[in-house]
Amino acid sequence: MAVSAKTSGPDFSKGISEESLKDGESLLGHVGEEPVLLVRQEGQFYAVGAKCSHYGGPLNEGLIVGDTVHCPWHHACFDLKTGEVLKAPALNPIAAWHVEVRDEKIFVVDKKAPVVKPRENTASQKFVIVGGGAAGAAAAVMLRRHGFQGTIQLISEDKSLPYDRPNLSKDFLAGNAPEDWLPLYSEEFYKENKIHVELKVRVEKIDPHRQTLLLSNSKTLKYDRCLIATGGSPVIPPIPGVEKDHVYMLRSLVDCRRIIARTSWASKVVLVGAGFIGLEVAASLRMRNMEVHVIAPEEMPLLKAVGVHVGSFLKKLHEKHGVHFHLGHTVKEIRDRSVVLDEGQTIPCDFVIVGTGIKPNTALAEKAGCKIDHGVLVNEYLETSVPGIFAAGDIARWPDPRSQRPIRVEHWEVAERQGQIAALNMLGDRVRFQDVPFFWTQHYDVTLNYVGFSDRFDRMDVMGDMDKENFAVAYYEDQRIASFLTVGRDKENLLVEEGLAHLDDDKVHEIIRKFEHRFEAR
Repeated sequence: MAVSAKTSGPDFSKGISEESLKDGESLLGHVGEEPVLLVRQEGQFYAVGAKCSHYGGPLNEGLIVGDTVHCPWHHACFDLKTGEVLKAPALNPIAAWHVEVRDEKIFVVDKKAPVVKPRENTASQKFVIVGGGAAGAAAAVMLRRHGFQGTIQLISEDKSLPYDRPNLSKDFLAGNAPEDWLPLYSEEFYKENKIHVELKVRVEKIDPHRQTLLLSNSKTLKYDRCLIATGGSPVIPPIPGVEKDHVYMLRSLVDCRRIIARTSWASKVVLVGAGFIGLEVAASLRMRNMEVHVIAPEEMPLLKAVGVHVGSFLKKLHEKHGVHFHLGHTVKEIRDRSVVLDEGQTIPCDFVIVGTGIKPNTALAEKAGCKIDHGVLVNEYLETSVPGIFAAGDIARWPDPRSQRPIRVEHWEVAERQGQIAALNMLGDRVRFQDVPFFWTQHYDVTLNYVGFSDRFDRMDVMGDMDKENFAVAYYEDQRIASFLTVGRDKENLLVEEGLAHLDDDKVHEIIRKFEHRFEAR
């Protein structure tokens, strides 16, 4: 069989010397045309697919921890023994092979068959998931992957099957990704896995006493367990003219399609808001050669989120690509072909995109009796205060073991991972949600990875060279490293995530000291 140009390294089916792979090491090779990662860990050999099932990240550049491998791009995690996906944003497993040692040589032989062990006594149970976003879709898939035999109903107000929302402000909006990349799964997948999806339907009421849900189409559903994952809605600022037809929000695929349609003839756009989504949209529309103006009241983009150093870096990056900033200003009025700023300046434009944050959709949970405090309060198992009802995603406010306070995070990956953990707890597994929050944001050819959480950092340590787009920033609360941001340092970001995950401040400090020495040695 001809070897694909995408493969490299030895052909493991022909065997390699046992001495060529030391304990704790991994090696990239292939079996036929499939790239394979061979790992030796504590005397055991594992062979799995070398590409992450999310966006194809190179697992050979990731991090091996015990019998797991973590993707360097977006921190998905897989079981080396089975290839099973353990953590989003990957939702699908990778292939795993049997490994044999003969005559002091390692051979990767046949693929392991995927095994889903049916859960006993679940066939008569009815689980309902409210929300077709990241958390809802991840939960539905996780239930089936862990053997749930009962009924799964996924209720979504969206017009489309669950899709990859981060792409709406990134490659799809920029014109670099076709729309058929967006669906997380096909309609056939849901049918084959008996996940009943109802689109364009709203849950009007949850009655926890009768364990029923009333839908907008007048149907009533019974449930044994319910997951509320209703996400958030865009904040609409009280700006005169914000209701005009040429003013857009970006939250759904429909929103994105409308914006793309507008770019077919428009040449000038004003973005209200300089958060991560707003800046990603700015980058994507510059890729379409549009004139882009960004208006925000802050003196620097993302000042409260990532501080002055990263804010300045992003501002310079966007200015280098032609974005015009109007910082320290608000919009006084939106007119048909322009916006007027607070100090009277008029900026001509063909349309306006408002990105001033989202508010969690907690009304349904509140009416069901769930405790609300800046989100839906959940415990470490993502259970609400109402028995049988769980919450995940943008609405969930959970006890974070690192910051030792309840937090709510509006990140895609956090929502997916919470959906996965909520699914396990709906099955009765009692798994604590202790994942370290992570997100990535893409601007042109630059990706920033951020791990941890801090909304009150009091100190920043900057390492590396921002001008060379190779740097890291550690954010402190008191003496504790609360979060860590990197550009061009994916492996280091993974290492810090691992240290934060184990609540090991000494380990995190040691890792960062090593980074500082490496940067100083360059």
